[in-house]
Amino acid sequence: MEVIKVAIADDHKIFRKGVILSLRPYTNIKFVLEADNGDELLAGLPSAEPDVVLMDLRMPQKDGIETTKILSTQYPHIHVLVLSMYEDERFVYHMMENGAHGYLLKNAEPQELRRAIMDVYEKGYYLNNFVNKILLKRSHARQKVVPSLNNEITLNDKERDVLKLICLEFTAQEIAQKMDISPRTVEAIKNRLMERFGSKNTAGLVFFAVKNNLVD
Repeated sequence: MEVIKVAIADDHKIFRKGVILSLRPYTNIKFVLEADNGDELLAGLPSAEPDVVLMDLRMPQKDGIETTKILSTQYPHIHVLVLSMYEDERFVYHMMENGAHGYLLKNAEPQELRRAIMDVYEKGYYLNNFVNKILLKRSHARQKVVPSLNNEITLNDKERDVLKLICLEFTAQEIAQKMDISPRTVEAIKNRLMERFGSKNTAGLVFFAVKNNLVD
């Protein structure tokens, strides 16, 4: 099994060490960097080269919100999984729209954290029931707005099929097999949709699709 390199940014050392200890039984997860704040994290990235960052929100010097925005532009290949005590939907919505690949509360079980790390690494995003409820709530609120034909979003059949399968958590390889196209074509369609919708990553693309009712 491929080893996933993980970094954690959290100014509470006891919590940080607890997370690392709780995931020690999973040999496919290796912690390569610990940081007290965003500045320390960014300084350590070039040498540690993590695949996934567990990101706290409230930290001194540079908080998780600002750091996530920097990662999404300067290190788009690194997947950010927010690990926070804040349940406020405004934080969830803001982080997912600004480059986070998933959002998990700090009271989550180690098994869920492991699943989230693997999902953001393998699929590009992790959406649990907590985040899905916020997506649905926002989606319903949006439906109350009178639609405008000038802003209508149209997709061709192939784009819609790829987008639907991405939202169903299929990988590019699996989508390619189902649609009888190449994985490169799948990635090209996904990247085109991300650019068109202003999404920074796969999580943002799924977020946009659900929010705008683009998939059934």
